[in-house]
Amino acid sequence: MEVSIVIPVYNRETIVERTLASVAAQTHRPLQVVLVDNMSTDGTLQVLQQFQLAHNAPDFKVVVLQEPHRTAGAARNAGFAATTGRWVLFFDSDDEMAPKLVERYVRTIERQGEEPDLVSTRSVLVAADGSRRNTSLSRSDLFGHQILNSQLATQRYAVRREFFAATDGWNIDLPRWNDYELGLRLLLARPRMAFMGGRPLVTVNHSGEQSITGNGFAPKAGDWETVLDIMRTEVVSSTLKPRYSQRLKRLLDYRRMVLAAQYQREGFPQLARPLCQKAVSRLRESYGDGRSWRWFMQPLLKWMFGRLVAGKRGTSQIARIVF
Repeated sequence: MEVSIVIPVYNRETIVERTLASVAAQTHRPLQVVLVDNMSTDGTLQVLQQFQLAHNAPDFKVVVLQEPHRTAGAARNAGFAATTGRWVLFFDSDDEMAPKLVERYVRTIERQGEEPDLVSTRSVLVAADGSRRNTSLSRSDLFGHQILNSQLATQRYAVRREFFAATDGWNIDLPRWNDYELGLRLLLARPRMAFMGGRPLVTVNHSGEQSITGNGFAPKAGDWETVLDIMRTEVVSSTLKPRYSQRLKRLLDYRRMVLAAQYQREGFPQLARPLCQKAVSRLRESYGDGRSWRWFMQPLLKWMFGRLVAGKRGTSQIARIVF
């Protein structure tokens, strides 16, 4: 089974070689690697072309493209259009895959009685302070885990090419959280799911200015809120039953509270306050301003927001239970 890996790259001359080395080390063949330079202003394109010259082979095809629309979503769509594999992995240019990642994906797919559309896996997150944390892998409440934990982040799934082609692809206008929005949209398309357990085989680097993710939310305020608005619209226009749609809208409102708490932690209360008020107002409207709201939900949300501002963990599990 041929698998394609799509990697958008922008100004990663000094670190993309680490990612490319991890791709070249994959034990599975045949493999296609589609590298999309997003009009870098440094020597990134030359690094990609050198990798192509050094590694291109009949069972390891390397394609190098350029995409002028400068967003990762546009670059990924351009890369996807060039894929030939039955299955596709999207990956970021500052992260790493263990040598057996693709092999394990293929084995997981082939073990299924009916071929799935999407295979979800775990990853290791490396924070700015060098600490490491394994992400969770849920086999149930996929919508909740996507909204609260971004289970279908870019590096955390493989997708059947025909299934992905039937979606609208990546939103090319989103400069932030484009994988977060896409993950929800993929789930709304009702994929057949499979899950790859075991130890994480993907390392996601959130470790400084070189990271695609970056260090702070406040400098990009507004971008995150736009994504949450789009996701809410997608839930409202979906075919989900009203009761379940209501739950997802509440989870998205809670995600606004999480973002507001992050603004507060970063020292921007002027951004946090109106965002939190908007989220709480919507939640109050959805529950009704009765006893259950005043005596239970309102105090609980206040307590949860305080924990979020303090940087304490565990509130997402509570949110999945109460919403």
